[in-house]
Amino acid sequence: MTIAVCPGSYDPVTAGHLDVIERCACFFEQVHVVVAVNAAKTPMFSVDTRVDVIRRALDKDGCTQVQVDSTDGLITDYCRKVGATVIVKGLRQNGDYEAELGMALVNRKLAHVETLFLPADPVLEHISSSIVKDVARHGGDVTGMVPDDVVPMLANALNQEKSR
Repeated sequence: MTIAVCPGSYDPVTAGHLDVIERCACFFEQVHVVVAVNAAKTPMFSVDTRVDVIRRALDKDGCTQVQVDSTDGLITDYCRKVGATVIVKGLRQNGDYEAELGMALVNRKLAHVETLFLPADPVLEHISSSIVKDVARHGGDVTGMVPDDVVPMLANALNQEKSR
């Protein structure tokens, strides 16, 4: 059985993330979506919240072979733990390839794990977690860019951010 890992910060998960995860699930018997804790980033949502939101979104879409988890360690260590031999990353046209290629080569060296790149759906390639948060911060409507559950969560988080 081939197991794939789709890592990311998912802060918040977007329609583009879900598209890549769902397409990945068409190719592999088991997919682990891994919320990676990045010490260099200050997330808007807790790890547990991000894991829960992704689980609920994928449950609605019927992705039964997808598991959602988190790690604060190396993705390669997580891959070893679950027996994954492939990391799948979605690429947009904004320089993602350059950023991801170095990490793919390091992951191969560390754990003999290959990285496959899936091009983003052209309809969704402009969406990123950063853009979603920026649009929401400025009062824009992010409906359709994120799962429906995320829209009010973003509004609440931004209200709390403003009141600090």
